[in-house]
Amino acid sequence: MSEIIKENTEIKCSDLVGEKSNTEKKIIFSGAQPSGKMTLGNYLGAIKNWTMFQDDYECYYSVVDLHAITVPQDPATLRRQTFELLAQYIACGIDPEKCTLFIQSHVIEHLELMWVLNTMTYMGELNRMTQFKDKAKKSELNLNAGLFTYPVLMAADILLYQADLVPVGEDQRQHIELTRDLANRFNNRFSDTFKIPEGFMPKEAARVMSLQDPSKKMSKSDSDPNAFILLADDSDAIARKIKRSVTDSVGVVRYSDEQAGIKNLIDIYANLSGKSVEEIVSMYEGKGYGVFKQETAEIVVETLRPIREKYLYLLENKDYLKEIYASGAVKAQAKARKTLRKVYKKIGFVARER
Repeated sequence: MSEIIKENTEIKCSDLVGEKSNTEKKIIFSGAQPSGKMTLGNYLGAIKNWTMFQDDYECYYSVVDLHAITVPQDPATLRRQTFELLAQYIACGIDPEKCTLFIQSHVIEHLELMWVLNTMTYMGELNRMTQFKDKAKKSELNLNAGLFTYPVLMAADILLYQADLVPVGEDQRQHIELTRDLANRFNNRFSDTFKIPEGFMPKEAARVMSLQDPSKKMSKSDSDPNAFILLADDSDAIARKIKRSVTDSVGVVRYSDEQAGIKNLIDIYANLSGKSVEEIVSMYEGKGYGVFKQETAEIVVETLRPIREKYLYLLENKDYLKEIYASGAVKAQAKARKTLRKVYKKIGFVARER
């Protein structure tokens, strides 16, 4: 099997998935759940990279609301958060003119292909999914079939669009493996139908850590609001959270695993400023944590200010957001339907007459 996750900080077509055809762009699919506002970790670890793909790839970016309902959702909150996530996608630089931007539940083919793939997925494969094991421990009262089978829906999301490349985090490696296994299994049984996708995970800032516990990833579900920075946070909130971030008693700005809190802030600083780790460490030689935190906060504030402003503007213009997701669903469905027709024909379903 070829390498499942490719790592590179330079996002170039030839580096990641081979030479690009002169007439056909490689395809990328990715999505996020509308489970709350995005964090700085989501931006640096995923969305910032998505924007870099836009000119060289055919990109399909989705608000994956079907995945969100594996845990109980308040209907009004889910609708609001779907609009919020779509607005944040655009505010972060995802261009609807360059990408297909859509809501997952608006393209029914995701569920249709999931059912076909369910019949080819082994129980043992799903039992081995570490995310299911983790969620099962936390959600024993809500241990539903959706939590068990959602990796199959994720595979359908990717395979529907014949994706060559899938930007993923470290915790998604198993899902890419399953997607590749299912694609190969279908192709071997029914002849070539699906492309075999590969994951892409950037080396830098793939994991932005909690500001209060740098041993774990920054997450908006953290019970401590000082542990994460939201893209929608105002300047005062950002400065306050960075000032309160956990460091150590060493008092020296150094990039070291033994100083995990400072290392995390250096990673954030480097990714937002474009400076190297070495440059940053040199800049703060002989200076205390107070100065370093203050200037890190200033960089975060200045980076996120235009994102926040555009996000708030878009939320006041929902008719525009509706136009975006409606046209995106039409484009996504055209691609998805083409794949699903092939699948249905190969497994022996009678073709629709209309």
